[in-house]
Amino acid sequence: MLIQNREVTHPDVTLLVLAAEKELLSRYPDEHITPVDPLARFVVAYQMSEPVGCGAVATVAPGVAELTRMWVRPASRRGGVGRRILAGLERRAQAEGHDTVILETGVRQPEAIALYEASGYHRIPPFGEYVGNPLSVCFEKKLA
Repeated sequence: MLIQNREVTHPDVTLLVLAAEKELLSRYPDEHITPVDPLARFVVAYQMSEPVGCGAVATVAPGVAELTRMWVRPASRRGGVGRRILAGLERRAQAEGHDTVILETGVRQPEAIALYEASGYHRIPPFGEYVGNPLSVCFEKKLA
């Protein structure tokens, strides 16, 4: 598996983000999908040269980055792809000078919640647009 930094305009990013949005709408049919931050910096996971997952880093404050758009194709799940993407995002955030990462996932994504908890993230109160959303679960991690 290869993890590559990609810009928001990369065609593999577009392909994966559209697939992720389709799945999110199936899990949360009454929710709306927020637009991709045009300044987000992505990582893409490749297996056998095929893009199988992604995630992005977006700066929210000095030293703080939000991890967003994390997703893995269903056929590639449960094989460590998500952990590798998460590690790539953390490295990218650190390289950009961030010492804290925050993220949001949903209550209907127990696999994501389990990944974040197993990776050293702790729950925090909802932030930003997630305040007051009963479907949101937010996390934070201090980077070493």
